[in-house]
Amino acid sequence: MKQDIFNEYANKVARNFRIREEDLFTKSKVQEYVDARHLLYYLCFLRPMRVATIHNYMKDNGYDTNWSTIYRGINSFADKMRSDDDYKKLVKDIQNSITL
Repeated sequence: MKQDIFNEYANKVARNFRIREEDLFTKSKVQEYVDARHLLYYLCFLRPMRVATIHNYMKDNGYDTNWSTIYRGINSFADKMRSDDDYKKLVKDIQNSITL
């Protein structure tokens, strides 16, 4: 079940950032890809999913990273949320649109 939620989050994050879903899982430092990945981590963490679970799902999709990178991404996105109401709205909209 968590895998289905992760997949739905990935799809919605990619759509909102207007990137391809596979771009979430590429080792790219393009800012919108990084921001999208951080949002994905953040949404999963709020669900709640353990960091180990997030790590495994990212790896299953071809993106092998370490736990500290995921924690940094979560914290980075939390900082953005504190300073930008648009991100708060985006998180709420995605959370409310999940069908599982």
